[in-house]
Amino acid sequence: MGASVKPVQQMKGRRRRGRRHAPMSEINVTPMVDVMLVLLIIFMVAAPMLTVGVPVELPNAQGQQLQSNTSKEPLTLSVAASGDVFVGEAKVAMSELSVKLAEIAKTRAEEAIYVRGDKGVDYGTVLKVMGRANAAGFRKISLVSEKEEGG
Repeated sequence: MGASVKPVQQMKGRRRRGRRHAPMSEINVTPMVDVMLVLLIIFMVAAPMLTVGVPVELPNAQGQQLQSNTSKEPLTLSVAASGDVFVGEAKVAMSELSVKLAEIAKTRAEEAIYVRGDKGVDYGTVLKVMGRANAAGFRKISLVSEKEEGG
């Protein structure tokens, strides 16, 4: 088997036939920007839908927003306008609330618990829910409200 090698002097004057254009060294970012803008719009539309599921019309109040120091989903108690109580998104009877919260408190008692009460619900009902959460072992109980507009 032999290989033939052309001398360097003979190749200088010839062009390659396979490549007529130099390789492009620039990256076209226009399609990437288009995709990113579409994703941004999708996430902006979807983000408000990711809040906790029980529909409650929260009262307005002044105050600073609490900073969460955990990455886990917070435990939320919701009291609907009809007086129904929800732990997360699960409906729980008021008589069974203490038992359910005591079970949860065994593993999550040191975490904060958030109470979302509809502004049309009786104040006493919200206090009953807070009292049962306290009796179950939760010591960090916070009320959730909308930020008050204006002064």
